[in-house]
Amino acid sequence: MTNHYEVNYLFKGKRGKELIKAATKNDAIAIAKAKLNGGRILKVYQVATPLDERYRDLKDSILNALFSKRVKIEDLISAVRQLAVMTNAGISIHDSIQEVQKATTNQDLKAIFTQVDDDLNSGKSLTEAFRAYKYELGDVTIAMVELGESTGNMSESLEKLADILEEMLENTKKFKAAIRYPITVVVAIAIAFTILMIYVVPKFKDIFEKLNAELPVPTKILLFCEHAINQYGWYILAGMFASFMLFKYFYKNSDEFKVGFDKHILKVYLIGKIIHYASMSRFMLIFTELVRAGIPVAEALDTAVMTIDNEVLRDRLSSVKVLVERGSNLTDAFRQTDLFEGMLIQMIQAGEQGGALDRMLGKVSDYFKSRFNEIIDNISSYIEPILIGFIAGMVLMMALGIFLPMWDMAQAVKG
Repeated sequence: MTNHYEVNYLFKGKRGKELIKAATKNDAIAIAKAKLNGGRILKVYQVATPLDERYRDLKDSILNALFSKRVKIEDLISAVRQLAVMTNAGISIHDSIQEVQKATTNQDLKAIFTQVDDDLNSGKSLTEAFRAYKYELGDVTIAMVELGESTGNMSESLEKLADILEEMLENTKKFKAAIRYPITVVVAIAIAFTILMIYVVPKFKDIFEKLNAELPVPTKILLFCEHAINQYGWYILAGMFASFMLFKYFYKNSDEFKVGFDKHILKVYLIGKIIHYASMSRFMLIFTELVRAGIPVAEALDTAVMTIDNEVLRDRLSSVKVLVERGSNLTDAFRQTDLFEGMLIQMIQAGEQGGALDRMLGKVSDYFKSRFNEIIDNISSYIEPILIGFIAGMVLMMALGIFLPMWDMAQAVKG
């Protein structure tokens, strides 16, 4: 953490003071002596961060939270593959990083590798250098790089990392392809509804106002939507955009908000299952690779938990390490999380007792992967009833809102 220190000094018979940023008071004194080159330090004390700097830091944190983006996974896969090939050929990781930095066309990735190269020169490990870009590169990347440094087999870890990233990319593509049709339908309905609100409903509104009669509830809802869209449409769009940006900011910067959201999103139909199986599949895959590489179970759990984004799942899986360190076996620790089905617990128990833990963990990982793929492959059939209900509701509201008053008017004329 960087603090601010005010240094009072005497230089060539003149008193002066200077504001210095440093981690500790001793560091501030050392920096001041280097700058003064012979001057005398009179007094050093910590001061509050200047207001303009606080404002600048706040602005930077907001901008980073709202507009920071992950590196394109395709470019990351390509870079990791190159690193794996070069390290496998005996080229040092330092030289490999430099070569990938020169070869990549992704400017964000180029900037990251440039800084990583500088960090390696300053004595940091590759894991420490990459950890500064946890958001841009992802937790899986950090975990696998740490595995490579722990085992001394960086090329194999990077090769496995590239395979995992390719699998994640394939899953993302499958998910996007699966929801393309539902999204297209919803967008088309929303556009049609908006056009009706702007051009059609106002014409009926004039007719309804001339009736001077009590309008039915569906018509009132329709007229309210028409008024809101025509009078405040741009404000509604701006509010939706602002709400999204605020959500993104608080999700990244407020632990309480993130925990609350992550807790409730797991209860949402279909989405909760997708997050659950995707997270568990990734966790078990990394954990299996770590155990297979000979990493102690407690340390492997610690690293694998890093790959979980959902705070609720992360907390439950973090408890496994605590229980294992207290002497509990892995089977009982996993059972207490309530995240594993009975069949999976029995498989882990069989592996633990039979000395084939890594093989059984691999089967558990495959199970979570198959469940995730099953949901993605059949997502259209899961969403279809909701989609049909949504379309039917929209059409029914439009029909009742317009035709009920017309029917009442026709009845009045007949009467």
